[in-house]
Amino acid sequence: MGSMTDRASARAAKSALSARLATVPGVVGVGLARRDSGYVVKVDLADPGVASRVPGDVDGVRVVTEVVGVVRAL
Repeated sequence: MGSMTDRASARAAKSALSARLATVPGVVGVGLARRDSGYVVKVDLADPGVASRVPGDVDGVRVVTEVVGVVRAL
C-alpha cells in the first residue's frame, strides 16, 4: 500500500466502505481526510467498541477511525 493516495482512489474506497458499513450500529460518518501527502478514508464512531468492525484499508486506501460520540441533528 503506497503512502500517497489520490483523491479519486480515496473517493472510490469511501463509496465502497460506506456501503459496507451502512448497517453497522455505531458508525456515525464516513468521509475523506488528508494525511501526509495523500488521502485516507475517515470513519467516525459513536464509541470505541465499533472500531473492530472497521477494516484497516479498503482497496489499498488506508482507513482511520475517530470516536466522536453520538451525532444528533440540531
